[in-house]
Amino acid sequence: MSSNRILTLYTWAFLAFMFTPLLLMIVASFNDISPPSVTHWNGFTTKWYRFFWMPEAELRADPVLRALDRTRLFGCMANTGTIMAVVVPLSLLLGLSGAVMLTRWQSRANGLLWWLLLSPMLAPGVVLGLSALVFWGRLGVGAGLFTIVIAQTTFIASYAMLILMARLQRQPVELEEAARDLGATPFHTFRRITLPFLMPALISAAVIAGLASFENYNTTMFAKGGACNFATEIGAMSRNPNGHPPVINAIGTIIIVTTVVAALAHAWARRRESDTPGA
Repeated sequence: MSSNRILTLYTWAFLAFMFTPLLLMIVASFNDISPPSVTHWNGFTTKWYRFFWMPEAELRADPVLRALDRTRLFGCMANTGTIMAVVVPLSLLLGLSGAVMLTRWQSRANGLLWWLLLSPMLAPGVVLGLSALVFWGRLGVGAGLFTIVIAQTTFIASYAMLILMARLQRQPVELEEAARDLGATPFHTFRRITLPFLMPALISAAVIAGLASFENYNTTMFAKGGACNFATEIGAMSRNPNGHPPVINAIGTIIIVTTVVAALAHAWARRRESDTPGA
């Protein structure tokens, strides 16, 4: 057997290993049985999706759905949006500061600063969550959304910093020096030259930071106190002693479909740009 055939077989096996569980999850989200199953088909249904908007009377009549707290789930989803709205800009600001410092400030301490700023990304999420909980608790701040934001920003800012550093390292320093020679202030130089050059990286870093905040569980779980977000609430639902409700499968399917549609739309837009004359 040739090496190319072995590589092809390995690739298909890897793809099957990665995507078969997702396909099974999607199929189970339409099965009228709880816990979810693909081997025991009890009939096609969409009620696991309609859970989010079905009338209260219909919800209470279902033996599975009436055990779920829809109001709390909506509240936790709203908390996730609130957390992301703070974590993303805060991570971009801190990441940009670190990237500028490490790329523009030449010092013997750069190596030490590099590892210091990246260390939160390498630390276990449990440690970050507990550290935020203990530190702010000693200052009299109770665990909640604030400690979640602080704990998440601690390591998400490192992702933003790496993305922005990669972009800054490709920027010709001569452009900034020429602007300074022509009388531009450091702030004006940054706003008119550096920031526009960084805009694609800032958008990418914002997307990565938002996704990291949305899906984070370990750090949030230990820093949340009595609060909740989307990830921790889904985790609590999945620990149901009677098996996790198929609503989780429906939520996962919605996330997958949304991701695929967004990726296809982005690819289509990029192709249109490349096919446009003069682009």
